[in-house]
Amino acid sequence: MFSSVGSRRLINKLFIISATIAFLIALIPLLSILSQTIIKGYSALNRDFFIQITPPIGGNGGGIINAIQGSLVCVGVASLIGIPLGLLGGAYMSEYPGKLSNNMRLVAEVLTGVPSIVTGIVVYVVIVATLHRFSAVAGGIALSFMMIPIVAISTNESLKLVPNSIREGGLALGVSRSKTLVYILVSTAKSGIITGIALSVARIFGETAPLLFTALGNQFMMNTIFDPAETMTVLIYEYGTSPYRNAHAFAWGAALILLLIVLGLNIVVRISSRLKPTVAI
Repeated sequence: MFSSVGSRRLINKLFIISATIAFLIALIPLLSILSQTIIKGYSALNRDFFIQITPPIGGNGGGIINAIQGSLVCVGVASLIGIPLGLLGGAYMSEYPGKLSNNMRLVAEVLTGVPSIVTGIVVYVVIVATLHRFSAVAGGIALSFMMIPIVAISTNESLKLVPNSIREGGLALGVSRSKTLVYILVSTAKSGIITGIALSVARIFGETAPLLFTALGNQFMMNTIFDPAETMTVLIYEYGTSPYRNAHAFAWGAALILLLIVLGLNIVVRISSRLKPTVAI
């Protein structure tokens, strides 16, 4: 019966219907999260929300400007550390195969599976406990440990997709191996590399556990990057678990801002994935 055209069409329709139903079921929790965050978060947004510091839990008025500052600083420090190291590691694994690069790949894959709270504890013991102070730098270093393996693996995979003929063409023109990597291969694979970077930034933007052990929190604005830092994720955790209704409004508002940031990064991923590769020597 399965050999007839009619039965094949029937089976095909059944699979399409099953896949559609599964997709719709998967949309239910996603739409629920989005709708709740937008509805409850939008009601908390006003002018003061973006220009004032956070009040004590349960207090009235105020905003989250210090949490926005802390999140941007921690992610900025993590990017300054994680992106260059991830790019260099991914390029080395792709273009210089050997025992060392294989071990680097194994370490990167293991690090992607390490719970974020473990990373926070390690950075707390090594940096915070040693310097006897919480800081945005410590938070950025903790986040960079999560960022490096993602950028390295995505860079490695993107460079592997570049045809060998392009590598050989650059070397045949007399270009050194390092310049071939920087000016030809990276330029060709830039859409995949940018995608990996954007995804890693989106990942660390939503992390809370490492920052609880490193950046801690700060009700006021930071004067230097060596001060404790409030972040949006920690604020959502602290205010969302408090028994006060106005604190919950702050948590929903911060969650909406964080959601919009991650959405913007995903739009960057979509756009970068459509970039046409260019080669420049």
